[in-house]
Parts: sequence; structure tokens; C-alpha cells
Amino acid sequence: MHFVESKNILSAKNGMNLYRGCTHGCIYCDSRSKCYQMNHQFEDIEVKSNAIELLENTLKRKRKKCMIGTGSMTDPYLPIETEICNVRKALEIIDYYGFGFTVITKSDLILRDLDLLKKINEKTKCVVQMTLTTYDEDLCRKLEPNVCTTKRRAEVLNVLQDNGIPTVVWLSPILPFINDTLENIEGIINYCVEAKVYGIICFGMGLTLRDGNREYFYKKLDVLFPNLSNKYKKQLIIRMIKTATKAVGRKGTGHMQILIKKAVQGDVEAFLELMNRNSLAMYKVARAILNNDDNAADAIQDTILTCF
Repeated sequence: MHFVESKNILSAKNGMNLYRGCTHGCIYCDSRSKCYQMNHQFEDIEVKSNAIELLENTLKRKRKKCMIGTGSMTDPYLPIETEICNVRKALEIIDYYGFGFTVITKSDLILRDLDLLKKINEKTKCVVQMTLTTYDEDLCRKLEPNVCTTKRRAEVLNVLQDNGIPTVVWLSPILPFINDTLENIEGIINYCVEAKVYGIICFGMGLTLRDGNREYFYKKLDVLFPNLSNKYKKQLIIRMIKTATKAVGRKGTGHMQILIKKAVQGDVEAFLELMNRNSLAMYKVARAILNNDDNAADAIQDTILTCF
């Protein structure tokens, strides 16, 4: 854990991150992606030391009331929240200034703040969004090792419902070959029906597999589900090719065409040059390999898998 001072607290859409990083240990977490520019170890939580002061200064100047959201990047109900209490302090300010509140979480720690959630909901609106991914408890402990399991989250949803707090469930991610079963989906939906959630969000059910997120996910797959990462790598190539179907039809320069031909025949150096120079050319090579394995060298197959 380390502390930083921030210049602002609310995004253009009134979202806030009181912390950056996470210790839940979810193997699929997109927030590990390099594009978010988290320049510290992911588990070394960054705490905005002036977050509460910034929030109060911002809310008291706002002309229009709105919903203040948190949890889209980092679950705010981390174990350090029991010590720092930034979420509870933020809720007190949100309640005082008459704003609404919504949060995305996997943690049962949210029940600590049930009193404030109820007060906010009575005045304006409070919506709790809970992520449910895996009905099987043992599998859940593998995918999300450092946070309460789905069964406990379902219990939390029921407590919130009993106290009049509207709830929504994020049914994501669904991981191919892992939790993409009828039993898993039905189990989660049954939890949702029992808790009378207002909705189930399935937008973006899969993985982004961006830089940073992808490497960590593959590493964990190799530990927890040996040999499964290669299936993901191949599926990613296929997905990329489908996405680039129209672009693949365009013709490149003469030199590029020569590189493509060499790469398909098994020239690793040619393939790597294509990767550096032109991602479109890489799509062509990958498509040729997938459509005609007999003419593609094993070395190219291995190179593609390494690149993804």
C-alpha cells in the first residue's frame, strides 16, 4: 500500500476510484491491462490520500444532483478498506450532499455500510452491482481466490434486497472451457431470481486479453488448468482474423507480399518483421496457417502463440 495526492476525484461521468490496484487475485482481471497506466505493482494498492477532501469540495460545488459511481476499475471494498475507511467516508459525504450512489463489488464488506446505503436510497437512489461469475464454489476459489465466493455474494444480495436496496448482477466474464457451462449459468441465474435482482448485465461477457491482462491470465491458466492457455491463444488468433476479414482482402506492397509468402512457408524472421511493420500482414499469415496447416511451418505456429 502506498499513498499519493490526486488532482481530481470524479471522472466526466461522475465515477471515482478511491484506490488503484487490487488484492482479490481474480485471474482474468482487465484492470491489469497496461493501457490503464498503473505504474506500480497491481497488488500494491495506491490510496488517494486526499480523496475525501476532493470529493467534498467537488460535490458541494455541483449544481445538479447525480449518481456517484465507483468500482468499475478497482473494487473499493478491499481488505485495506477496513483500515482506511475511504468508502465509508465517501458515503457519508454523498449522503450529506444528497447525491445518489452506485458501486460494483465482489465483497461482502459492503454490508458494513448498509446503514448509509439505506439512508442514501431513502433520499435519492442507491444501486449495488455485484459480480457473479462462477456457481461452483471450488472453481470460484481458483478464479477469484482472495474474495468471498459466489454463494456468499448471493447471500449479500438477499440481505440488500431485504433492506430495500436495488441490486444488479454482472454475469461476467464467462471463460471458455472453464465456466461456460449450462450448469454454471443456470446456477447464477437462480441466485439472481432468489435475490430478486433488478437486472443481469451481460455486456462484454468475455475477456479483453489486452497487454498486461493477457500475460497474467495465461500464467494463471498454466498453473490452474495446464495446457488450456494454448486453446485460448488459438481462439484469439481466430477471433482477430474474423474481426479483420474485410481488411485482409486488401493488397500490400510487393515487399510485404514477399514477406507474407516467406512467413507462411515457415520463415520466422519474416513473420517477426511483419509483426513489427504491419499487423494486417500478420492477419494474412495467421489466416493462411489456420486454413492450410500442411503448408505452414510449426515454427510459425509457435511464434504466433508466443506473440499472443
